[in-house]
Amino acid sequence: MPTDPNTNKDVSQEAISLASNQAIHRFKKSQQKELSVQELAAAILKSDTTSLSKGITLLESTKPSHNQKAQELIETCLPHANNSVRIGITGVPGVGKSTFIETLGSLLIKKGKKVAVLAIDPSSTISHGSILGDKTRMESLVRSPMAFIRPSPSGKSLGGVAQKTRESIVLCEAAGYDIIIIETVGVGQSETAVHSMVDFFLLLKLAGAGDELQGIKRGIIEMADAIIINKADGDNLLPAKKAKNQFSKALHLYPLAENSWSPEVQICSALEGSGIDDIWQLILKYVKTTSQNGFFEKNRMQQNEFWLLQTIEDQLKSSFYNHPKITRLLSEKITAMRDYKITPFAAAKHILDIYKNL
Repeated sequence: MPTDPNTNKDVSQEAISLASNQAIHRFKKSQQKELSVQELAAAILKSDTTSLSKGITLLESTKPSHNQKAQELIETCLPHANNSVRIGITGVPGVGKSTFIETLGSLLIKKGKKVAVLAIDPSSTISHGSILGDKTRMESLVRSPMAFIRPSPSGKSLGGVAQKTRESIVLCEAAGYDIIIIETVGVGQSETAVHSMVDFFLLLKLAGAGDELQGIKRGIIEMADAIIINKADGDNLLPAKKAKNQFSKALHLYPLAENSWSPEVQICSALEGSGIDDIWQLILKYVKTTSQNGFFEKNRMQQNEFWLLQTIEDQLKSSFYNHPKITRLLSEKITAMRDYKITPFAAAKHILDIYKNL
């Protein structure tokens, strides 16, 4: 019985299409397969950037089911961490942090270093969304196989610093990154939080921005291990040199810090690349000095203690505010305060007394 060649052709094409779709489905399914903690850790230790990204996503997850896995991942990677130089970089918006980080990172890669950038992106207080645009601002660095850039939304965490940034440092170090750069949003208390998780804290400033005197405020100066005047090029070169002298004089007013390091002021142009190598040499000088006098290791131990207490505080607050009875009591007391039936202090005491007996 003769067969219709057109019919066979259609059947053949349909079979090929079906097989192709099944292959694509199997591939997507394999990509979506959730790795075990041990598999994920093993891949991170092999410097697999996809697995590193997945690991950080696991850390940042708010799902209760992910918390235990995240802690197991940290514990597995921890013995392979603590072998990098952690650099915190802060400055007001527009000071050129992203350009500076890209130029510094590119220089370090040329020197054979692997660089991880954990950039904290401001979250909107209205929509709670983030732009997460650091990868687009660091076009050259993001293309390098020696670099890893991870923008994270600041959310509601302290001073705009992502809650899990410190744990992310551990994963990046386990993945073999020599230099960890943490970029802050440059506002509020973010400087304090980042200062408590890095070895070297760098403050970027601009000349002629009207903030030279503001920069002499005690808090930020005491935290900074170096003050860098950026955009020192063209017509800004002379104002930058003038600002350098002003900050240098201001630094002499402060006593020597516990680490026996006297903060230095330098100028640079991240756009042109001038002065960047001098800044890296300054960082190396700091690491050598503090390593020799024992402060480098002591500082990391003090940071561990700080984050232990901070984590306990965060967990207690979370446990308190998420308790159903406390949630109900808070609502009742707020209503009572609005009706002028109770003071805030009496309401707080009543709620805490109830919580103690839960």
